[in-house]
Amino acid sequence: MDLLFVDFFLCFQMPFIETQKPENQTTLRNFLLLNFSDYWAFITILFFIIYCSILFGNSCIFAIIRIDAKLHTPMFFFLSNLSLLDICYSSVTLPVILYNCVTGNRKISYHKCIAQLSLFVSLGGTECILLAVMAYDRFIAICNPLHYPVVMSYKVCASLAAVSWLSGILNSIIHTVMTTNLTFCQLEQSINHFYCDVPPLIQVACNSTTSIKLLLNIVSIFFGFTPFLYIVISYVNIIYVIWKIKSSEGRWKAFSTCSSHLIVVTIFYGTANFNYVGPSGYSLEVERLASLLYSILTPLVNPIIYCLRNKDVKHALKKKIQMLLY
Repeated sequence: MDLLFVDFFLCFQMPFIETQKPENQTTLRNFLLLNFSDYWAFITILFFIIYCSILFGNSCIFAIIRIDAKLHTPMFFFLSNLSLLDICYSSVTLPVILYNCVTGNRKISYHKCIAQLSLFVSLGGTECILLAVMAYDRFIAICNPLHYPVVMSYKVCASLAAVSWLSGILNSIIHTVMTTNLTFCQLEQSINHFYCDVPPLIQVACNSTTSIKLLLNIVSIFFGFTPFLYIVISYVNIIYVIWKIKSSEGRWKAFSTCSSHLIVVTIFYGTANFNYVGPSGYSLEVERLASLLYSILTPLVNPIIYCLRNKDVKHALKKKIQMLLY
């Protein structure tokens, strides 16, 4: 599946990449990724189970939201976008990791590495903005419920979702330009990561990366830290409104609705901001663990945290299963 993503993306990115004509294309042929040589069998089985769980869980959530008319609300509209996003997000990295584990082939060509990186940061940027949009949806629903149907109309929801996806594409273009300006000193350059990402490539580049790192921090703050700050401010207001609810049952219902979003936000933004805009000096092992958490753990837990704890989704799933069985 990763090859389908890469080949599709190369059709659109190759003309742009070729016009850059970076120096490293004349010397660099392949990147050498890390692999799990010591525990490859266990890691292969574990990641295969994780990948299948991500595909199955998010596909079920996406399908049930689209099929059941009762779930055609703004909140579930954004959740369906998140499920589709997580399917694509995990498919950019996990098949490559599984392929390397099974075959032991660590090589990935320069163009495929750039394509993987571009897809990865595009989908990551989309999720950053989409989670902020979902926070806005919860903010309007709880803090301004009387105007919620008007403010969060279908046209507005569709526009917000489109902005999220387009922001990811813009994020990808910026990172692709930065990466194609890097040069490398070897025909086959080893990188300290299991897939192609911006920070590992910057670490092994031969040319000066000061300006590139500065631009990376600026872009990462815009796409990562700013949406996170907005979410924090939104939930401060949400919690304030929740505490003003006189009924303890009402407070608990409102808070449980938001707690799921907070858990995902903490996992995703905490690890992503640590990797891109956090302080330097941490070991490569810690940085790799952080990147695996936001690229693999978040798509895995999203269906569980967001939807499978939701009564409406569980009821719809139960109803559809009964219709299939009987």
